[in-house]
Amino acid sequence: MKKEDLNFFKNLLDDRLQELLSHADSTVTGMTKPKENFPDPTDRAAHEAERNFELRIRDREHKLIKKIKKALLRVENKTFGICEGCEENISIKRLKARPVTTRCIECKTREEDMERALGV
Repeated sequence: MKKEDLNFFKNLLDDRLQELLSHADSTVTGMTKPKENFPDPTDRAAHEAERNFELRIRDREHKLIKKIKKALLRVENKTFGICEGCEENISIKRLKARPVTTRCIECKTREEDMERALGV
C-alpha cells in the first residue's frame, strides 16, 4: 500500500477513535450525575430503557475502539490492508467502507458462508 494511503487510513482511524473516546467520556459523566427522582413508574421505566440502550451502544463502541487500536497497530507494522486469510491486498474500496477489516471480501464471504453452514 502506498504511503499516502496508509496516512489517509491512519488519520481516518485516529479521528474515529477520538470521536468514540469522547462519546465514552460523556457517557461516564452522564452516569455519575445524581439519580433523578421519578414519581411516575412509567417515566422511571422510560429513563431506564434509554439508559440501557445507551449502554448497549457504548458496549458496541468499546468493541469498535479495540478494533481501531488493532488496525492502528497494523498501520504502524505496515501490515494494514493485507488480508489475514489469503495475505493478498484488501481493496481500497473495502478499506474505506470498513477500515478495521482484516479480511478481503472473498475471504470474509467464505468465512461467513462457513459460519452459516455450521450454524454459528
